[in-house]
Amino acid sequence: MMAAALAVAGLSLAACGGGSDGGAAGSSNEPLKFGTEGTYTPFTFHDKANNNKLTGYDVEVAEAVAQKLGRKAEFSETTFDAIFAGLEAKRYDVVANQISVTPERQAKYTFSQPYTVSTGVVVTRADDSSVSSEADIRGKKSAQSATSNWAAAAKDGGAKVEAVEGFSQAVTLLKQKRVDITINDNLAVLDYLKTSNDTSIKIAAKIGETTDQAFAFRKDSPLGAQFDEALKGLRSDGTLATISKKWFGQDVSGPAAG
Repeated sequence: MMAAALAVAGLSLAACGGGSDGGAAGSSNEPLKFGTEGTYTPFTFHDKANNNKLTGYDVEVAEAVAQKLGRKAEFSETTFDAIFAGLEAKRYDVVANQISVTPERQAKYTFSQPYTVSTGVVVTRADDSSVSSEADIRGKKSAQSATSNWAAAAKDGGAKVEAVEGFSQAVTLLKQKRVDITINDNLAVLDYLKTSNDTSIKIAAKIGETTDQAFAFRKDSPLGAQFDEALKGLRSDGTLATISKKWFGQDVSGPAAG
């Protein structure tokens, strides 16, 4: 009888101990750790009007995905130029920072389906009429985060890149006439113009094709498929559209993946 009891106890312990790698949706009490900038309005930033709380479009989408997966979202803030290094060092599980999906990044990382679709724009000073198309950026000095896809776009267009930490610093240099242009996501620029009422700069031209933004994971991460399923549900139940309209006045989450 004692042997039988020990055998049953052993089976019970085996059932409770193991069997989960911590990655399955709703199967882990471990928090879902997101890497983000915290300085990129309106996607990920601190709201001074709300006790400096971390918020934004990407933050709310990340929190919605985590909730869908039955996990709590935690955020680790870093500069954009260090964000992928933090992912590779396993300081967090996923990057939530309007990361554009590019072939170069796809070679190194796994991506979820897109949760934002946008286009790039060239920003100049309001009194500068020298840029009206992508071709006009050749020879200009452009303020960009060094490792961003917008820096690559500037270089591809023939511009000289001045490295900055983010969009706010780029705008400052632009207004100080230390650079000629900056290139960024149209949604970020429109939000800045709307909330700041800054009439000293303008959108002068569009650049490139539309781009998809998605969550980024390490290649060995099991989270990509789980995020896709969560995003599918959030798109179906209208959550993504609701978050989009809150921040941009329209649904920017893109069409459902086929």
